[in-house]
Parts: sequence; structure tokens; C-alpha cells
Amino acid sequence: MQKLGLIAGGGGLPVEIAQHCERSGRPFFVVRLKGFAGGDLADYAGAEVGLAELGKCLKALKRAGCESVCLAGNVARPDFASLVPDLRGLMLLPRAVAAARKGDDALLRLLVGEFEREGFRVEGAHEVMDDLTLPAGYLGRVTAGEADLADAQRAVEVARAVGRLDVGQAAVVAHGLVLAVEAQEGTDAMLARVADLPAHLRGRPGAGAGVLAKAPKPIQETRVDLPTIGLATIHGVARAGLAGIVGEAGRLLVLDREQVIALADDLGVFILGVEPAQAP
Repeated sequence: MQKLGLIAGGGGLPVEIAQHCERSGRPFFVVRLKGFAGGDLADYAGAEVGLAELGKCLKALKRAGCESVCLAGNVARPDFASLVPDLRGLMLLPRAVAAARKGDDALLRLLVGEFEREGFRVEGAHEVMDDLTLPAGYLGRVTAGEADLADAQRAVEVARAVGRLDVGQAAVVAHGLVLAVEAQEGTDAMLARVADLPAHLRGRPGAGAGVLAKAPKPIQETRVDLPTIGLATIHGVARAGLAGIVGEAGRLLVLDREQVIALADDLGVFILGVEPAQAP
């Protein structure tokens, strides 16, 4: 079993992966990214590195005997002018800036390539934990009505369209109208915007209308940036008066799965997985 180097940003995903490795007996080492990784990871064997300290990161991984790496968690796009790189990071910085101008996915592919050139196998979170992704069908007891399924189909189409432009991974549709698309603000902020729209455009808690769709970008490096939902997503959908969530089976990560299912059932929110090449 290869030792895993967990390169951890913010949010709950790195913690879930660390706990999974602990339960399964897989050896691992945590590289905590300064300013992003949470305190829940502090007790695990590891190192703390800055976002542009690539050399320090690689040395720590090799010294720990890691053979594979998994990049997981939230990392906001940096202000490149404010970064303090080490020598290896400085060498990469011009290419990173150029890649970032092409979009987030180009930047992620560049980073993945650097780790692979150093001899590491890059694993997606869904490869480390094979029960992380959304299955086909409904997750939980709540199901969608006919109008919801029509909104879900439209929302998936829109999410894929903005993904093709490398804009974001999510969209909200209600009554056939596109209410929001995700950009740099992220899904939670997008849902908060939807909650501020007039109620007749969407729905209301307890009588939801409209669907959040999340889909990976067609050119996306799925090992490092699959779309994700968690407890905050369910709360955001319910507060926005939406009926449910749709995602591509096997291509949407579900954090805190059991709690997410229980909360969605309690709030009357459906979660539906569709085949990647299809819509409802």
C-alpha cells in the first residue's frame, strides 16, 4: 500500500481523507497549506508549507517516503504578487501565472504535472475513498416531481455550458429560468444570492422550486477538482427555497454522506445522481 501525501487545503474533505486513511491502515503524511488547512489536521504527522513553497513541499513528501499524493480541499486563487516562493516555487511561478490566465483548470493541470514529474502518482479523492462520489439515482428518501426534473435537466445543461467556458461548476434553474451560475464566488455564495431573489422566482423553505446542478468542466483535471456538496450545500439549497440538487454520478463528491442524507431528508431536499452523458 503506497504511502499517501495528503496536500490539504480548507474544508472537510482533507479531514475525511485523513480519517479514512487512519481507519483503513493506509500510511499517510499531511502537507498543510498555510492559511487554508484547518486545525483538525494539526495532530497528524506532516508539515506546513506556504502556497508557493513547492520545493519545501516536495522535500517533505520525499523525506516522509510518500509515493502518491492527493490534492484535496479549498484553495482560493492567490494574489500571485503577494506570494513568497522558495527557489522551486520561483522557477514555476511564471508558468503558473501564464496558466492561471487560461483558467483554473490549466493551473491545476500544471501542478499535477509537476508532482508527476517528481515521480509521484496523483490520486483523486474519489480514488483514495471509493465511496465519496454520488451514485446514480436518489440519495435519500426525497424524490423530484415532474417540474423539478425539467429544471434539473436545464440546470445540468447550463452547468456544463459554463464549465466548457471554465467559468464554474454550478447553476441554479427554477421554473425553467436560469437564476444563477457559479463563478469565482463559489457555490455557497451563489446560493446566498439566489436566496435574496424574489420568492416567486424560486420557492420557499418547505415548498421548494428549482434545482442546483453541479457538474465537472469537460476539460477538468478530475483528480484534483471534482465538484463537491456537503452540509452547507444542503442548508444553502433549503434557505434559497430550492427543491433539490442534481449531479453526475461518480463525478460529484458528497462530504459527510450520512449527515447530508439525514439533513436533506429532514429539510425536504432531493439529491439526484444522473449518468454523466445524460440529464434527467
